[in-house]
Amino acid sequence: MKKTALVLIDIQNEYFPGGGLELADPEAAARRARAALEAARAAGLCVIHVRHENEDPQAARFRAGGSGSSIRDAVEPLAGELVVTKHGPDSFAGTGLEDYLREEGIEELAVCGMMTHMCVDAFLRAATARDYPCALIEDATATRDLEWGGRKVAAADVKAAFYAAFAFFGVRLVDAEAWAAAL
Repeated sequence: MKKTALVLIDIQNEYFPGGGLELADPEAAARRARAALEAARAAGLCVIHVRHENEDPQAARFRAGGSGSSIRDAVEPLAGELVVTKHGPDSFAGTGLEDYLREEGIEELAVCGMMTHMCVDAFLRAATARDYPCALIEDATATRDLEWGGRKVAAADVKAAFYAAFAFFGVRLVDAEAWAAAL
């Protein structure tokens, strides 16, 4: 098996009830991410937490030091697990993540997190552009309803459209239980 890292993207309080950008059923996604995290830890995999932070002290969301930018307790990093702080959708841009993956000899990535249509999408595209095979733990992601041109697009449809695109460009989609069982 290739050396794999589990990457948990933006599982932060901002996306949960009481946060400024609540997603559709983030608790279920966080539970499955927690199951994947426990399996990764038990298997001795590299674990990487990514968190979004806005450096503007007046920011409405993800303000540095604010409760919304904190990683959710369900997936709290342990000592020794890398926490990458990013300031935009792409987890690789200006973070040193790519160097870390090379230094650790990581050959493939398993991914879960928030928001499917934004930061998860940006991560998968950036990682595959860098030739990392990726598996998306699809039941451990969450997104929200979107609107365009007066048309509401339900979160489930947003996820389905993005999952179809991910599969088209070679991302393997798997549920948390199957991913953990394969370790």
